[in-house]
Amino acid sequence: MAVCARLCGVGQSRRCRRRQRHNQQDQGSDSDMDEEEEEQIVGQKRGDVGGGGPKSGGGVGSTAGPSIACEYGSCHVNRGGSLDRASTGPPHPQSLAELPPELLVEIFSLLPGTALPNVALVGKKFRQILNTETIWRRRCTEEFGMKDDLRKMEVGGVSSRDLYVKLLHPYRHILGLWQPDIGPYGGLLNVVVDGLFIIGWMYLPPHDPRVEDPMRRRPLFRIHLSENKKAAVECMYGHKGPHKGDIQTGKKDEFSTKCNQTDYHRMPGGRQEEFRTWLEEEWGRTLEEIFHEHMQELILMKFIYTSQYDNCLTYRRIYLPPVMPSDLLHPGLFKGTYGSHGLEIVMLSFHGTSARATKLTGDPNVPAGQLTLDVDLSRPVVLPDLEHQRSIEELSRLVLGIHAEVQREEQAKDTSATARGAAEGACGDASAAEGVEEDRVTCSDRCQPGPSSRTSPPEAQPFVLPLGVMARNEVYPRTCRKCFYGTGLIAGHGFTSPERTPGLFVLFDEDRFGFIWLELKSFSLYSRLTDNLAHAYAPDMERFEAMLCSMQSWTS
Repeated sequence: MAVCARLCGVGQSRRCRRRQRHNQQDQGSDSDMDEEEEEQIVGQKRGDVGGGGPKSGGGVGSTAGPSIACEYGSCHVNRGGSLDRASTGPPHPQSLAELPPELLVEIFSLLPGTALPNVALVGKKFRQILNTETIWRRRCTEEFGMKDDLRKMEVGGVSSRDLYVKLLHPYRHILGLWQPDIGPYGGLLNVVVDGLFIIGWMYLPPHDPRVEDPMRRRPLFRIHLSENKKAAVECMYGHKGPHKGDIQTGKKDEFSTKCNQTDYHRMPGGRQEEFRTWLEEEWGRTLEEIFHEHMQELILMKFIYTSQYDNCLTYRRIYLPPVMPSDLLHPGLFKGTYGSHGLEIVMLSFHGTSARATKLTGDPNVPAGQLTLDVDLSRPVVLPDLEHQRSIEELSRLVLGIHAEVQREEQAKDTSATARGAAEGACGDASAAEGVEEDRVTCSDRCQPGPSSRTSPPEAQPFVLPLGVMARNEVYPRTCRKCFYGTGLIAGHGFTSPERTPGLFVLFDEDRFGFIWLELKSFSLYSRLTDNLAHAYAPDMERFEAMLCSMQSWTS
């Protein structure tokens, strides 16, 4: 290798080597032989370059001494005097296929699973290497969070490759959050990899009015590898255990479930027993314990409506809102009290100077998907002392004063827009362009996020509900951070005559907020849903806002 390095210009120069040879003449050994061999090869190379072939006296055929072949970084000495051009070392790889198998395994393990089918099309060698369990074990771990479950699975005779190729990869599109199409009631479904299964968990609010209790979960379906290593879908609805089901994925961001054995949903005691069981699970009490007649009617109506689906439902994808530094608090999902309708799930998101709560579950008055709360963060409300907070008249005076101001500003904008439209018609395209630019600047100013409240959280101030305001949960915080003007959506049965009415948004802490509905003289308390929801966040704000618009159209 030393000779090869010198030939390539990396080692010592020939003058330096001669000086070293003169200093070591008394040590005539193999090192001298190497110098002589090198001189022959150097002369031979010069002859080849200069004359196109071997020369007498310095060429390959004119010497009986040994010769050296150097190719691809390896050298071979032929003591017989002829140059052996065949390299004894491995050549540099000219393509990816020439890399050692262990290196290819490492490279393929870094690729996303969606790219591996195309890699297998390259050739037989790549297909064989893709049978290595290390590759698929790493894909299952990095893409789906599986660790200990893989060891249990492999002990049972199921390979990581089969699990990925036949279960995880085909059904990866249904992982995440979904809203079922159950008329006005909606819902929240979370599809996750759970052990060796893909399970669809329906998230249910706590029993009314315990808003700060954890969410309840009910499995609706599961998918797993059967004994013949094929994906099997099972319906989990009812009380008789898993049974045959089906999942269909047609449109983007949408899929449907179907139960093939609905008799598993029936109970021996008929619909009456089914209703009692459902009521115990949904409300945590019997119908006799619910004394409010209107509430009994709403509960019975919901059971009749929802039970007709028999777990044959269509689901549409929903996203959690992106987190921005200027957000008043961390956006996400909250459980809230809604009077006789019980607890419902809303999604809190921030849009510039506006905070919005959108219903994921709903009721016959205001269905799922509608904007239940719209809060103007540019209009804070300064609460009076505790004595005056107890007066509903004082609170109404503060909030309705801001409401009247907002209405005047909106009327002024409408008048200005009408006048500007007339001016644009008279002045031509130039004036129209100026109007568009003015709108753009105005919108830009209005939509700029305010200063972040997280950097310096305000001091807590005393808070108490006004007398005469009804609260399902009287255990609410007695201090708050900030209050803002906002509007809440109310409507008649069947979402008739919907209107936005003024109210007060109360921020208690990072995980709780409330809203006082002035017209209804009612208070809703909201508590954060703390479950870990994977595969749920929107890729960007544009995608999230498009989803919100779609949600409203689903139930409008």
